[in-house]
Amino acid sequence: MTRTLAVVWLVIVSVAAAQESRSVWDGVYSAAQAERGAAVYADRCASCHAPDLSGIGQAAPLTGADFLVGWVDLTAKDLFERIHVSMPADQPRSLTPQQVADVMAFILQKNDVPAGQTDLPTAEDALKAVKIIKKP
Repeated sequence: MTRTLAVVWLVIVSVAAAQESRSVWDGVYSAAQAERGAAVYADRCASCHAPDLSGIGQAAPLTGADFLVGWVDLTAKDLFERIHVSMPADQPRSLTPQQVADVMAFILQKNDVPAGQTDLPTAEDALKAVKIIKKP
C-alpha cells in the first residue's frame, strides 16, 4: 500500500510541476513592465547593445533568431542571472532585480514575444518555471 501511495504522489507532483511550467510565449510579462524596461535599457544598455538592440562591436544583439536560438531550452532564470551578474559590462551587478526583470520584458517584447497581464517575476523559482523556446 505504501508503494502505491508513493507512486500516486509522484504522479500528482509531476502533473503539478508540468502545469506550473510555461514558456515565454505564454504572456509572462506585462506591457507596462516592458515600458519600464525600455527606460532602463535606454539608460544602462543601449550604449553597448544599440538603441535598436542590434548590438555594437562585441556586444551581442538582443533581438532576432540568433539571440533566441542562444537561449532555447534554457529558462528565464538563466537569462535573468546572466544579465544580473554581468550587465552592464562596465558595472556588473548594478541593476536591481526589478530592473533586470523589466529589461528582460523589454527584450522579450522586441523579440515579438506577446505580453500578458502580470509582470515577469524576480523570484528564482518562478523564473525557473519559464522556459525559453522557439516560437510555437
